[in-house]
Amino acid sequence: MHRGRVVFGAMDEVVFGHPAAEAVAGQMDRLGASRAFLMVSGTLHRTTQEIAKIRDRLGNRCVEIFDAMPPHTPREAVIAAAAQARGCNADLIVTVGGGSITDGAKAVQLCLANNIRRIEEVDKIRVHNGTAPAMAAPVVRQISVPTTIAGGEFSAIAGVTNSATRVKEMLRHALVIPRAAILDPAVTVHTPQWLWLSTGIRAVDHCVEGLCSREAHPYADAQAVRGLAMLAQALPRVKADPGDLDARMDCQIGTWLSMGPLSAGVPMGASHGIGYVLGAVHDVPHGYTSCVMLPAVMRWNKADNAERQALVASAMGHPGEDAAGVLDGFIRGLGLPRSLAEVKVVPEHFDRIAAQAMATPWIPRNPRRIDGPAQVREILLLAA
Repeated sequence: MHRGRVVFGAMDEVVFGHPAAEAVAGQMDRLGASRAFLMVSGTLHRTTQEIAKIRDRLGNRCVEIFDAMPPHTPREAVIAAAAQARGCNADLIVTVGGGSITDGAKAVQLCLANNIRRIEEVDKIRVHNGTAPAMAAPVVRQISVPTTIAGGEFSAIAGVTNSATRVKEMLRHALVIPRAAILDPAVTVHTPQWLWLSTGIRAVDHCVEGLCSREAHPYADAQAVRGLAMLAQALPRVKADPGDLDARMDCQIGTWLSMGPLSAGVPMGASHGIGYVLGAVHDVPHGYTSCVMLPAVMRWNKADNAERQALVASAMGHPGEDAAGVLDGFIRGLGLPRSLAEVKVVPEHFDRIAAQAMATPWIPRNPRRIDGPAQVREILLLAA
C-alpha cells in the first residue's frame, strides 16, 4: 500500500507561451504590486533588448535592476542584491535569467524578511542538519521568467554558496517559491546552447532521480514520466534548430513536470548530492554535474532499483534497454561532457568530494544505501 504526503506549494500560477513583458505586467496587476525590483542576467541585460522590453512595459513600476549575480549564487551577491532591494523599498522581485538568479531572489526574500545584512548572518537562515531554522516569512515575494531549464523556479528551496568554505548551503521556506513562473520560449533564444542543453539534463536528472527514488509514488511518477518523455524528444530538436520555439516550449513544460517529484516530497539521490559539491568546490555548472554524474549513479544503483530504472528507459523511448546506457548515449548525442575529467575534476579530488557529499541532504536518500565516503568514491570512479 502506498503511503505518503503531498504538500501543494505556494505558487499561484504558471503562464506559458505569452510574451514575458506582457505577462510580468499582468502579474503585477494581479498582485497589486507597484515597485518591482528586477534581478536579471547581466548578459541578457547588456547584450539584448529583453530586459528593456520588460522595463519599458512596466514604466515607473520598475524601480531598480540588479544584474550582477554570479554562478552558484554566492552569499556576497545575495547580500548586495538584498541591500539594493531594501534601499528601493521593493514590493515584488522579478527575476529574468537562470537558476542562480532565481535562487538568489529566493535568498533575498529571506534576507529582507529577517533583516539579514551581513554575509555571516546568512547562517541564521540556512538549513542546519536538514532542518530549516525558525524565521520570519517572506513578505516581498517574487515572480520568475526562467531562461534556462533546471527548474528551480518551481521549488521552495535555494542553493547559496558560502565562498569562505566552498560549500553550497540550502535555504528553505514554503513561501520562497515564486508566486508565478512565466515560460516564454522567445526570451530563451539568447541562452547559450551548451547552457540550455545542459540545464535540460538537470531537468532530466530531476525526472530520473524522482522515478528511481525509494520514496516514489504514482502522483510524482506521472509527472516525471511525461516530463522525461517531453525532454527526451525536445532537447535534440533544439540542438538541431535553436530557433525552434515549439521545441523550446516543450523543454520548458517538460522541466515544469520534472519538478513534480521534488515538489511532491520525493527526494533526489546521489547525482544531486555529488553535484552540489562539484558546483561549490570545483565551479562545475549545474547542468554539467548531471551530465557527468547521472549515468554513473544509475549504474551504481542498478542492483537495488532495476525495476524503477526500466521506467526511465521506457519514457525515453528505449524500452527494455539499460537506462544508464540510454542516458549516456542521449547526453553524448547532445555534445555534452560525459566524464569528470572533461570538467577538470580528477581522482586526486575524489576524497574531498566524497567526504563533503555525505553532508548534503540527498546522499542519505539515495535509493541504494550509501554508508560512507568510500561508496561515493566508487560512483566517482565510474564517472572518472
